[in-house]
Amino acid sequence: MIDEALEKLADEVGRALLRQDMMLATAESCTGGWVGAAVTAIPGSSRWYDRGFVTYSNESKQEMLGVAAGTLAGFGAVSEQTVREMVAGALKNSRAQAALAVSGIAGPGGGMAEKPVGTVCFAWGFAGGAFFSEQRLFLGNRHEVRRQSVSHALHGLLGCLKGGVK
Repeated sequence: MIDEALEKLADEVGRALLRQDMMLATAESCTGGWVGAAVTAIPGSSRWYDRGFVTYSNESKQEMLGVAAGTLAGFGAVSEQTVREMVAGALKNSRAQAALAVSGIAGPGGGMAEKPVGTVCFAWGFAGGAFFSEQRLFLGNRHEVRRQSVSHALHGLLGCLKGGVK
């Protein structure tokens, strides 16, 4: 499941976190812990990875991460508003200084006109600092959408870390 490219990317993220003396927490929905699996495939990742939250249901997003019921009702689980709250919850409920969140529609079903299959929302956040979010549309089957999501989540975090955003 963790291919060489994802492993190399996760290792690079880990080195960037270590340079900044930061720990990471992840909050995942459609990727089902795949980001956490990628980072824990790296020997020594316990020095920079604190914990992961796999919150597939709306209830788990509320209970574990504090996502507001109103956010889910008003914007849906697949929204920038929701992933931003997931990141905030991951930071609040961990010892991490950096967090990322992913929620999307991997398919094959579940899509709709305004949010087709392949729609994935991402957020990155830092304790006491900046929060970033975006929505992307990935093509491919369920596995391909999920893999692209894991890669994009890690690339986005790396970009924040290399850009000095905290």
